[in-house]
Amino acid sequence: MTRLTRDQLLAQVRQSVPEITPVQVNEWMNNGKDVLVVDIRERDEWVQGHVPEAWHLSRSFLELQIEQIEPERESEVVLYCAGGVRSLLAARNLQEMGYEHVYSMIGGFNGWKNAGLRIDVPRFLSDAQRERYDRHIILPDVGEAGQIRLLDSKVLLIGAGGLGSPAALYLAAAGVGTIGIVDYDNVDRSNLQRQILHGESTIGVPKVESAIARLKDLNPDIEVIGYRQPIRSDNAFDILRGYDVVLNGSDNFPTRYLVNDACHLLGIPLVDASIFMLEGQVTVYQPKNLAQGIEGGPCYRCLYPDPPPPGEVPSCAEAGVFGVLPGIVGSVQAAEAIKLIIGLGEPLIGRLLMYDALEQGFRTLNIRRDPACPLCGEHPTVTELIDYEQFCGLPSMPTPTAVAIPA
Repeated sequence: MTRLTRDQLLAQVRQSVPEITPVQVNEWMNNGKDVLVVDIRERDEWVQGHVPEAWHLSRSFLELQIEQIEPERESEVVLYCAGGVRSLLAARNLQEMGYEHVYSMIGGFNGWKNAGLRIDVPRFLSDAQRERYDRHIILPDVGEAGQIRLLDSKVLLIGAGGLGSPAALYLAAAGVGTIGIVDYDNVDRSNLQRQILHGESTIGVPKVESAIARLKDLNPDIEVIGYRQPIRSDNAFDILRGYDVVLNGSDNFPTRYLVNDACHLLGIPLVDASIFMLEGQVTVYQPKNLAQGIEGGPCYRCLYPDPPPPGEVPSCAEAGVFGVLPGIVGSVQAAEAIKLIIGLGEPLIGRLLMYDALEQGFRTLNIRRDPACPLCGEHPTVTELIDYEQFCGLPSMPTPTAVAIPA
């Protein structure tokens, strides 16, 4: 059996693993070359600084998780460590897995710094946060960077009822840093069959108060802001402004049109859902933003240009609702919000997900933006918020006294 010294081993590895300088890697990245840069150092090294836009995948998990980040064996992959030794050995292992274009960065991160190239010094999670969000962090598609984006994000829920309850619980559990909740109702015993944010002990309590207590108990690190007032044309912009994503769980048409219009005019993505008896549907209305490279998709008015006549669509109180239905649909809303925040997968933009509890089946319909839409079309006529009760053929509601709810 041939015994190799360290230097002999590295010399042998260099015969099969191509090396590349930090300056070359930087040029590739700046020129838009399709290359995956992976930092294989340990976490305590990563948090002190790393190559911008590099993935972090410690040496211990490289072979186990690389396929989840880059499944294509023909892709170009650059590995780096602190000084360029660990990355050489790791690159050889990836070659053995079938990766055809793997490079080791000469000098590693120290070489990158010595070349005077820009570095990122990331925020990092506390030990308690790493323990709480461990199952998120070990997902390569989320990681610590994705979890930090969640903690920095703000999501507003319209309604703390059937859809808002599961959505709020999962968003809080996932670590969304700020959750706003708009709801003017009190908890009623008839809510408890499906509105799982609330319980017997909170009957008669404003829903926002009940929701704040439950969410803070679930995750005391987050901030929960309650708006105990109906959302209206005169306050919608003030409430929505500053949030990254809005989830609509309202059960009346004036609010649905209002939230759609306000989100579009503010440029905020809207995760919209509705339920009826044993069926539900979810989609994402993403406003166009060419400055950010966002093409956008249809809005609520593209699907429903006009509201139905008053009384044509019965409410849940009149038609009933399957108790677990909002749990399923509201959880999908939460998933879509998290995807939008992290930049994960394909959100339901231009797609309507429909669920039938009787058949226990999902189906997806493609939906397109209407060029003649008065809000998001080629020649919009809706450029400000209107009287939505009048638009829906309903009597206008009196303006109630707003009650501030402490977080």
